[in-house]
This record gives sequence, C-alpha cells and structure tokens, in this order.
Amino acid sequence: MKIAIFGASGGTGLLLTSRCLAVGHQVTALLRSPDTFPLRDRVNFVYGNAFDAHAVRETVEGADLVVSALGARSLKKEEVLERAVPLIVAAMQESRVRRIIALGSAGALPDSLDKQPAWRRWFVQKIVYNTFLKWPVASQISQYATLSTSNLDWTMVMPPMLNNTPARGAYRLDGDALPRNGSRISREDVADFMMQQVESPQWIRKGVYITW
Repeated sequence: MKIAIFGASGGTGLLLTSRCLAVGHQVTALLRSPDTFPLRDRVNFVYGNAFDAHAVRETVEGADLVVSALGARSLKKEEVLERAVPLIVAAMQESRVRRIIALGSAGALPDSLDKQPAWRRWFVQKIVYNTFLKWPVASQISQYATLSTSNLDWTMVMPPMLNNTPARGAYRLDGDALPRNGSRISREDVADFMMQQVESPQWIRKGVYITW
C-alpha cells in the first residue's frame, strides 16, 4: 500500500514508519527536518509541517490510507491537533482517501475513566487531565471530535501513558472506556496494534482504548 504518515519523526511515528517499510508499504512522510530523519533514504518525503494545507495535500495525494502519530510536543497550549487534523481530513476528502488510523489518548472522551476505581477516577480527572495534562488532553478531545464527525473511515487508538520499554505483545482493548487500572503501555505495542488496523475493519469509525 501507499501510506501517508504524519508525525513520522516522533517516538511512535518512527516506529510506525519502520513497521510500514518492513512489510513493504510505500511511505510518504511530511517532515519538518528531513536531513535529521533516520529513514529519509527509504521514504518519499514532503518538506513542511502539518499546519501548511498545501504540504498536507501533497502528502496525502495518491495514498491508500493515512497514519497519524501527531500530538502535543509539550504541556503548553500548542493546538497541534486542533490545527492539523482538520487540514488532514480536508486533504483526504479532496483526494478521496477514506482510511485514517490516528494515535490518540485515553483522555479524549469524558467517559474514558468509567471503569476505574473511584479514587483513581477522581485523581486522574482532577489532577492529571484537568491540570497537568490540560492542554494535551484538550487537543485530543478536538482530534476525536474532528474525526468522529467526518465521513472518513477513521480509527483513533487511545492509550494512557506511553513508555519506551520493549513490546510485551499482550495488551487489553476496550471500545467503551480505559480498562480497569490501565495506566501505561509501550509505544512498540501501540505501533504494532496500529499496524494491525491497516488490514482490519474491526475498529473503523470507532475509538479503541489500549493498555497493559
């Protein structure tokens, strides 16, 4: 397949790019700094950023599907997803590309903590989501709203805290809320699961929580 990747230079995005290449997909990546991208000789790349509508359209054009690993780069109010995701959706609609698999966050929906113990639900919502991660969570809420109201075949994969430990190859999935006491998962496991969605219709037009 021809896969367009946004956020390819990030921690999860680089894993996704590597996995796409490993199974023979052709990758086009939108890169702000192609000279420092370790896989630049193996991908087609468009120079630019995800806030540039022209660069986004050029990245999407001719793709069979889109993979996005975009997200906040700090705890500040950056509005990365608020600005970029509508441009990606518009470019896909214009180019008639229907499938997008996006990296999200467990905080994207108000009922995400419904399966947690009461004390943990209070702590995560009040201390983590409403204060420490206020702006990244706001971006994820916006991403979910944009994708879910589009006419695309979207899947949003929603993990809790990501770490850089090796994949375990085993994790819990839930379409309704974050599984009980789920608090972390490796980027490798998330990347592997996202790659499975390239061929699977199971989670089309749905969000899915993933955690150890």
